[in-house]
Amino acid sequence: MKRSIWFAATAGAFFSVMTAGTLQAQQDPGPRAGATPGIGEAYTSLTPNEAAFFTQARMRFEEVDSVSGTIESGSGLGPTFNGNSCAQCHGQPVVGGSSPGLASPQNSIPNPQVALATLDNATNVVPSFITTDGPVREARFVRNRDGSLDGGVHGLFTVAGRTDAPGCTASVLPQPNFAAQLAAHNVIFRIPTPVFGLGLVESTPDAVLQASLAATQSARSRLGIGGSFNSSGNDGTITRFGWKAQNKSLLMFAGEAYNVEQGVSNELFTNERAAVSGCVFNGSPEDATLIDEAPEGNDSGDLVNFAIFMRFLSPPAPAAQSNSAQNGASRFTAIGCALCHTATLSTGPSQYSPLNSVSYHPYSDFAIHHMGSGLADGINQGAAGPDQFRTAPLWGLGQRLFFLHDGRTADLLEAIEAHSDCDSSNGNGRRRRDFSFFGPFSQSGSCRSEANGVIRNFNALTPDQQQDILNFLRSL
Repeated sequence: MKRSIWFAATAGAFFSVMTAGTLQAQQDPGPRAGATPGIGEAYTSLTPNEAAFFTQARMRFEEVDSVSGTIESGSGLGPTFNGNSCAQCHGQPVVGGSSPGLASPQNSIPNPQVALATLDNATNVVPSFITTDGPVREARFVRNRDGSLDGGVHGLFTVAGRTDAPGCTASVLPQPNFAAQLAAHNVIFRIPTPVFGLGLVESTPDAVLQASLAATQSARSRLGIGGSFNSSGNDGTITRFGWKAQNKSLLMFAGEAYNVEQGVSNELFTNERAAVSGCVFNGSPEDATLIDEAPEGNDSGDLVNFAIFMRFLSPPAPAAQSNSAQNGASRFTAIGCALCHTATLSTGPSQYSPLNSVSYHPYSDFAIHHMGSGLADGINQGAAGPDQFRTAPLWGLGQRLFFLHDGRTADLLEAIEAHSDCDSSNGNGRRRRDFSFFGPFSQSGSCRSEANGVIRNFNALTPDQQQDILNFLRSL
């Protein structure tokens, strides 16, 4: 009898410990509160002229566009668009960051795309995948009606009905039928990438990236990790900007975004998209060098200013690390995460002193990797195939609200688990959510992700060890 009582008491105590352990299991600490010193600001070592240019460039980045500049100060919006300002999409935790949202400790706001749909009397319907508490998104269609590959951005909204677009109606320029395309599993999404510190990335020689990747080849091979670089079809050099590293330079990166996100034709993308008769109100390119208006005969357009803003925007600084985060940094390297998320790279010679031959810490190799069917989006961009993505830089991750290329989760642990297309749990009994809505392909049993070996290592860690890694990542 006494033995039975002792066993019951011991079992009860064991169950209590296990229950407490379960409640204290690994958990994303969430976006870091407070301000990060220097984030959203220019390098302090800029010359007076460079600093003045940055100030003007930031104003252009924040400028709100209307169709012809008669309502909001900027002009060129549409005919189709996803946003009306660069800063609208790049706002977390400050201007230059990633998608804003309600969970922000710095600036809690609803998804601005919801209100944008009907701004200035526009007649748009908000698509189902744009929600008040979700991320800013763009939509791409995988295939055309005839089955050929599409891959392009399809604007969420049109200028139809706006007070500055007289005569343009929804019957003339309708929104895409997103409901039908979603039912056909033909829509994939992208969210904004942060632009902090990108001048350093642009200033990194190809040889540095190639040498860094080559240095880890043996270690990567043991874990089944490949890796290659996307490249320019024009000069064969490494491209490095965008979710699939599809853009060569910050100027190209800005030009593409200005055209497909805001519908503004510019000196790199000179034609209007969806140029339907009756819904085009400006000559092209809408953003151009204003030769006749500048006193010296040269006034840079928005495009150059956007590139300068990103080039001179300083990188995010990490927070002070707790003991747990320090342990997590070591485990991050030990299990293989750092084989793709390279901690340190170096720039080459630059005419801008803050970018000239310096080491920086992006936590990315800027190579593209096969991520398997779980993350595959069916889109080809340059040499990047349907399941290949650039290693996402992790600097500044501590204050991001949404993760992965489509913003499918706000939970950092779920984002880590999604790197694998084999396992259904994280090794501690937590099953991953069904994300089939976000991709055109089935995840079942393909096991093609280059991250599978690393995620197996992560899953083999104890909950406390996994928590250390989560705490480390949120310190960045």
